[in-house]
Amino acid sequence: MRLLVLFILVMITLVCPSAAAYAVPVPVTTPVTDHCPHKVTTPPAVDTSEVVTPGSPAPSPLPVPDPPVGGTRLAGCGVVAEPDAGPVPGRLTSAGWLIADLDTGKIIAAKDPHGRYRPASTVKVLLSLVVLDAIDRGTMDLDAVVAATPEDWGAEGDSCGMGPGGHYTVRDLLSGLIVVSGNDCASALTRQLGGVDATLTAMNDKAHSLQALDTHASTPSGLDAAGMSTSPYDLALIYREAMRNSLFRELIGLRDYRFPGYPKRPDVPGDKDHPGYLMQTSNHLLLDGYPGMLGGKTGYTDDARKTFVGATERDGRRIVIVQMYGLTLESDSYWDQAESMYDYGFRAPTDTEVGLLVTPSTGRPAPATTAAAAPDPTQAMSATGTDHPDRWSIRILVGLCAALVAIGLLLVALRLFARR
Repeated sequence: MRLLVLFILVMITLVCPSAAAYAVPVPVTTPVTDHCPHKVTTPPAVDTSEVVTPGSPAPSPLPVPDPPVGGTRLAGCGVVAEPDAGPVPGRLTSAGWLIADLDTGKIIAAKDPHGRYRPASTVKVLLSLVVLDAIDRGTMDLDAVVAATPEDWGAEGDSCGMGPGGHYTVRDLLSGLIVVSGNDCASALTRQLGGVDATLTAMNDKAHSLQALDTHASTPSGLDAAGMSTSPYDLALIYREAMRNSLFRELIGLRDYRFPGYPKRPDVPGDKDHPGYLMQTSNHLLLDGYPGMLGGKTGYTDDARKTFVGATERDGRRIVIVQMYGLTLESDSYWDQAESMYDYGFRAPTDTEVGLLVTPSTGRPAPATTAAAAPDPTQAMSATGTDHPDRWSIRILVGLCAALVAIGLLLVALRLFARR
């Protein structure tokens, strides 16, 4: 009996101090990606948004470029950085991120730069590029008036507030797409581009022309769908290309925009006219006056988590950052993390370079690609966690501790009772 009690007390000593430490919420830190869990496909979906319709083939994974676009160092899936630039920011919850000089294209630091993640609404930057190309070609007029349809005002997700009987210029729609990420505006612009299939073809062709080879758009708006994919590297390429366009620079830098209203609906009893309103950007760094913020695009879905791409200027230098598959934590918001990334980028020497954002003008041939093997679902499922135990493992550990303590107390009580 004495040996058994001693054994129980030793187990409590060994196990319970660590359990007590995990009994309180543990801050989430940057997920480990050194083992390349997302080299071929995106993290596992958490809902049914990517379930393929019965009878339809599942999209094949994109080929993996070899060597990687932008330089051989970008083949790494962990943090890629130069020691001379100082320690990279801590407490970044994004699984993949990138910091680069927007003008020179030099990548200052990155984590899993070619890892494949869902873009969420940051893919609207790519949609904007397709719209801007159509305007430049003269196949779309910025001042053309578009009538809203039920498809538009019934679009899932964020909305600008289009309604029946409303009339909107292409400028209104493009502004709403960029400023508040309106999926109703994405729907209307998609129709002007010839429909969903034509728009997705144009978006994917545009991505390929930029050598954004980790990118496949499955929806124009960024809503999750089978095959949707991009990477921190690709988002930086796409955003950099968009920032070459003066109209995009104007719209992405808007803190607010007056969006038109629509008349009262005859099918809604007692409805009143819906006046236009002043929409505000979803980019809080811009809205709150973060110094030098040129603009950026936010995104979020349950499968993509938080995403962001944007640029800031200081002393004539422009830094672009990308955040993918991240979270906001108490006292550590996604915006706090973005600011620390900008600060790191501006502190880094101007010659810091771990890779390069290529441009179509470089004339470099696209790298060869290797066929992507189907991902191992077991490995993919285990790759989404962090270095810390999840809530269930914490509960199990605490439960084990409690059981050991209870058994120990029971044995001590029995021993005392036996002495009487």
